[in-house]
Parts: sequence; C-alpha cells; structure tokens
Amino acid sequence: MFQTIVLIQTIFSTAYINGLLASYGYFGLFWMMVLEGASLPIPSEIIAPIAGYLAAKGTFNFYIAAMAILAGNMVGVVIDYVIGYVVGKDVVYKHLHLFHIKKENIDAFDDWFNRNGGFAVFVSRMIPVLRGLISFPAGFARMPFKKFFIYSLIGSAIWDIVLMLFGYYLLSSSNLYIAMSSIALLLLLFYIIYKTAIKKTRKA
Repeated sequence: MFQTIVLIQTIFSTAYINGLLASYGYFGLFWMMVLEGASLPIPSEIIAPIAGYLAAKGTFNFYIAAMAILAGNMVGVVIDYVIGYVVGKDVVYKHLHLFHIKKENIDAFDDWFNRNGGFAVFVSRMIPVLRGLISFPAGFARMPFKKFFIYSLIGSAIWDIVLMLFGYYLLSSSNLYIAMSSIALLLLLFYIIYKTAIKKTRKA
C-alpha cells in the first residue's frame, strides 16, 4: 500500500497541487479547477483523479469534492466565455501566450464551433488539453449564455466524475500492478482522444 501511495504522488502530483490540497482542501480543489477551466496549465486530468484517490482514502468526501471540482470548472469556463464575448477575437489572439494556447488550435476550434455550435461545446468538455479552448469561440460568436452554460455543465460533469471514479476505484488499489496499468491506460487514452480531436477539427 505504501508503495502505491508513493507511486501516485510521484507520477501525478506537483508541489503546487499538493501544497494547495494540504493547505486549503476543498477550497484548493475549487480554485485549481477555476484556473484549469480558464485555460491555464493546471490539468483536470491530474486534479480529478487525485481528488478521487483522496476520497477513497477518506481525506475528502467524494460528493463534496465532485461539487467543488465542477463548480470551479464552470467558473473558469465562464471566465473564458466572457473574455471572448466582451473583448472579441482580435484582442484574445494578441494575448494567447498568457493561456499557453497555439493560434492554430483555437482557429480549428473556432471553425468547428461555427459548424457545430452547442454540440461542439459539449464534446469539447471531454477532450484532454483542449477542454477550455471552445469557450473562446463560443464567446466570439456570442452564443446565448444559458445554452453555453448547460452544454458546458453536462460535458464537464461527465468528464470530472469519470476522472474522479478512475482515481477512486483504480488509483486507490492496493495492487501496484493495477495502479501502474491504470495510469498507463489513462495516459494512452488521453493521447488518442487529443490527437483524434485535433485531426478532426482541423479537417472539418
């Protein structure tokens, strides 16, 4: 069991995330997901599984942690939507470096959004790395806020809960082989989803 805990902490954690969780608990989860939802480089692919793992160990209540994660996520995506809505494409494009976003990626998602609307928002919430990108095109197009929020909420809830369940049931396993295999499988799945999404949006 100790070896499994050390492995999880080594592979999945950073000093920043560990420090926030240790100091602020649910509040830390919330604010990390605000930053993640606002397209800053703090991945939900790390935060949510860790939260699920800690819930399995009794550090967090699973349901409270899930609500903190989803609430923070939604605050973050709304921030990006408002930025896109209020300041427009030209200003956002001049400051993409602040979000660590490549122009060609957001161009692809902008085109994809224009073709698919609400469906693009929903699906994008379940694509690693690119989850926050769709908020900007939705804002550029001035998509009705209620519609944007509902599609984002459903997609984000599915994504966050699946990742938490992954951490809760697999990363908390006392079997080191299961934990390591689960990590490898999850990383492979993320890579495939990401590459497929980039390829399809650029061809759309």
